[in-house]
Amino acid sequence: MRSILTSLLLFLSLPVLATEIASMKERAQIVDNILEQRFDNVLPHLMNRTGIDMWVIMSREYNEDPVLKTMLPSTWLSARRHTMLVIYNPGKNQPLEKLAVARYAMGDTFEKAWDKDAQPDQWAALAEIIKSRDPDRIGINVSKSFALADGMSSTEKAQFMAALPDKLHSRVVSAEKLAIAWLETRSELEMTYYPQLAEIGHQLIAKAFSNAVVTPGETRTDDVVWWLRDQSKAMGLKNWFHPTVSIQRAGKGQDERDFSQRPEENVIRPGDLLHVDFGITYLRLNTDQQQHAYVLRPGETEPPAGLVKALGVGNQLQNILTDNFKLGRSGNEVLRKSRQQAVQAGISPSIYTHPLGFHGHAAGPTIGMWDAQEGLPVVGDYPLYPNTAYSIELNATTYVPEWDKKIRIMLEEDAFFDGKQVRYLDGRQRKFHLISSD
Repeated sequence: MRSILTSLLLFLSLPVLATEIASMKERAQIVDNILEQRFDNVLPHLMNRTGIDMWVIMSREYNEDPVLKTMLPSTWLSARRHTMLVIYNPGKNQPLEKLAVARYAMGDTFEKAWDKDAQPDQWAALAEIIKSRDPDRIGINVSKSFALADGMSSTEKAQFMAALPDKLHSRVVSAEKLAIAWLETRSELEMTYYPQLAEIGHQLIAKAFSNAVVTPGETRTDDVVWWLRDQSKAMGLKNWFHPTVSIQRAGKGQDERDFSQRPEENVIRPGDLLHVDFGITYLRLNTDQQQHAYVLRPGETEPPAGLVKALGVGNQLQNILTDNFKLGRSGNEVLRKSRQQAVQAGISPSIYTHPLGFHGHAAGPTIGMWDAQEGLPVVGDYPLYPNTAYSIELNATTYVPEWDKKIRIMLEEDAFFDGKQVRYLDGRQRKFHLISSD
């Protein structure tokens, strides 16, 4: 009975955030404004960079291409029937032509380009639009290595090629690089809002790791997890993954668990080192954050010096990694250089940083995985471009004398790479959250 009451009280204790969260109507306007800027200022450059002058993207209802879903107006929560989009770059600095070969109009972004009464065959209408513009390279979303760039189904591809005139078949190419570029590149307007997302996440973690939520000796890790889920929902936010809260503590135990295993539910005790992995979705963007808290023992005012030093080592590893972000450098190269420098500095590193944006594990260069510290072919070979966001995710293993054991400081903070330097969207953890036991 006590656990039910505790859960209810946790749910009712809504956080007071310094960052105001927009209403659904306000969010829709922000999303549409961002989308307009991305089409006007971001996409033309990317089409020129990748050499694709026509991009054909399509989805059947509830089977959305990941790219198409990011292009839908705010009031469209999914594709309708069979939505076909054609984006044509006529060149000579002319505006992009954005056409919807669809049964329904798509807001103000895409011009409706199919009249079913005049042409009952949707595929024939699409083929005529393509033929009349005579593009040099027609990009479609097919990719062996990047899932987010592989949104065209095999059925759609077969029908598309059958509808296309034979002379245009040789012009059809993978839009892999364009799809990744669209997904990974952040616009100026997006970057006015992205720091707010990171701030919201930090504020929620700070309250979750406080005596407002945790009563040492009573609260379980799972109580904190569900508090985060409840607060996210109450605030109109989504979680793109189920949070985790885990414990490292003095004495023998299973602190070195495999990353593929979720932590067991445990009662939080004085002297525990807590860890959270938490992410939210807001304005079609995502956060991914990991931080630590220390539960003070009765009479303690600060964590053991060994833990404080370990956190400093984790911050040092962050510095090494972000200092290696250079334009054109591949994810594998960033990983290799960073690991070498960390080992030379006496750090035991594990780096598994990934792009962040429309998706939590987003499009762009993979900079290690926890089980692939040697790097990854293809996805790790992709280079760094400017105006991209990353989840700076890593851990450093450090010996703590007070516990006579090694512990892992697992950090994850959201950051932006402008092409010259990396800056954290809302700072990063340099001190533990402290929970009192008195």
